[in-house]
Amino acid sequence: MRDVAARVGVSQALVSLVFRNAPGASSETRERVFRAAAELGYRPDTAAQVLRRSHSRHIGVLFMMRQPFDVDLVEAIYPAAERHGYHVVLGALGPGRDEREAVEELLAYRCEAMILLGPVTQASEFADIARDIPVLYVARRLTGDGVDVVRVADERGARLAVDHLVSLGHRAIVHVDGGTKPGAPYRSRGYKQAMRRHHLDQYIRILPGDHTEESGAAAARQLLREDRLPTAIFASNDRCSHGVLVTLIRAGLNIPGDVSLVGYDDSGLARLSFIDLTSVHQDVNSMAESAVDAIIERLERGRTTSRDIVLEPTLAVRGTTGSPRRPAAAGDSSPSARSSVTSW
Repeated sequence: MRDVAARVGVSQALVSLVFRNAPGASSETRERVFRAAAELGYRPDTAAQVLRRSHSRHIGVLFMMRQPFDVDLVEAIYPAAERHGYHVVLGALGPGRDEREAVEELLAYRCEAMILLGPVTQASEFADIARDIPVLYVARRLTGDGVDVVRVADERGARLAVDHLVSLGHRAIVHVDGGTKPGAPYRSRGYKQAMRRHHLDQYIRILPGDHTEESGAAAARQLLREDRLPTAIFASNDRCSHGVLVTLIRAGLNIPGDVSLVGYDDSGLARLSFIDLTSVHQDVNSMAESAVDAIIERLERGRTTSRDIVLEPTLAVRGTTGSPRRPAAAGDSSPSARSSVTSW
């Protein structure tokens, strides 16, 4: 700043005012300071500025690099935070990098609050952090842990998927679950509830999976080894659906002609033109805004009670669902000889 001040012919204190966007400098002086800084290649030291302030105005966001829905959420959190004058600091999770390590790194950047996207670790492990700064979980149901939650009604989302498939004439609808991943148990529960409501108890079938393409591919291979295929599959997230889709197409099946497919999240992956996946839509903009608003309530308005914010899902219907070629007869549950493609 001394070099900038010397170049412009003003005091270092005035240069500091300009870079802090504080009053006390004319528009002409500001323009000269910024021009001199550009000529000298000067950039303000953001880390040093944060250290000098009592509040960093940093919100840490922990996310999974391999989950398209997490990436969509991060993109929506940035503008939501900026509207309140806060900056986002990212902590990425990947192979060999656990949540606790990533959280500690965010704390080292003096984050005033933490948003955890679909965390796996139990909330109790972060209880000490929640006592010091606001902690908010996205897409995970928690109670009594002193944290806030923003989530979508997952049972309702699963029911939307099943209702849509049943309306098209499907009965043998298989669900590939998400194991222990966030929201997965409630999506499985919603699937079973919807199947029973439509009196399709005999067709209820859940295959083990998780929120990866590999688990979807494994479930599809298992179905292909059997005598009959279901007419529809509902997977616990879009990545799992992608694995199902690719595996069935490589086996020579037509989607949705032979098998209809529904995913969950309505991530950017689902909206790709060559995938065109019917998927349960979670509104990332509403989730991001709700998460940031809840953080601001704690930081600036003194709220101390926990909040569980539940948003309603919708269904985005695209090209992977259609009517079955041969709807199952009521009560038909006996296997038949399998031709090139045999469906229930």
